[in-house]
Amino acid sequence: MPAALIALLADAATRWHPSLGWTVHAVALYAALGARSLHQHIAPIASALASGDLAGARALTARIVSRDTADADSEALARAACESALENGNDAVFGALFWFLLGGAPAVVAFRLANTLDAMWGYRTPRLRYFGWAAARLDDVFNLVPARLTALSYALLGATAQALRCWRTQAPAWSSPNAGPVMAAGAGAVGVTLGGPARYHGELEARPPLGTGARPDAAHVLACLRLVQRTLWLWLALAVVSAAAVQGLPALLPA
Repeated sequence: MPAALIALLADAATRWHPSLGWTVHAVALYAALGARSLHQHIAPIASALASGDLAGARALTARIVSRDTADADSEALARAACESALENGNDAVFGALFWFLLGGAPAVVAFRLANTLDAMWGYRTPRLRYFGWAAARLDDVFNLVPARLTALSYALLGATAQALRCWRTQAPAWSSPNAGPVMAAGAGAVGVTLGGPARYHGELEARPPLGTGARPDAAHVLACLRLVQRTLWLWLALAVVSAAAVQGLPALLPA
């Protein structure tokens, strides 16, 4: 209901007064984007790991991931933070930008709603196995295109050949059709090894490896955040150029 209300409000506001309509769309985009929040939640994990504060790093990591962190060592915590930074770069930033550019406020709100419900319910536990499947599949559909654009952007702004190779050879083995390309390309771009076993809801899950290179540490967490930031600047630059091209197109058309 809130998503439908925002969509209707944006549509009505645009028809009533263009400036008000753009304000509604801007507020929706601001609410959907999580670039600042992503840095605020993950950068402190890198700081805690760098200073040797394992207990603090565990507590901070537990706030952003669903895996068990009570007994995690520094490498496991750095791996979780890297994976979260790369995957949420798509979910909280680039996917939101993609759908906003495609459909404005209604589209970006629907995308973030599906993404949030998947994060809350999309787990194969006895309680959520059948309850959360719709949210998980809807999120997969929403992310089909933006996830691959994000993976390509990560590759272009990092170790390109290595990132593309990891994407091609490792992503198909990942359980999520969209998180696999994003994290494989991101890990390859940064030069870090991610994936591997992780404990979720008390059960150890065997996950295929992602990326290549060194084992993750605090420096790699910051490197992943910087990759997301560079990708954000790239997307914003492309959005500005595209908007300028669209605005200038009528002048180039014959009367």
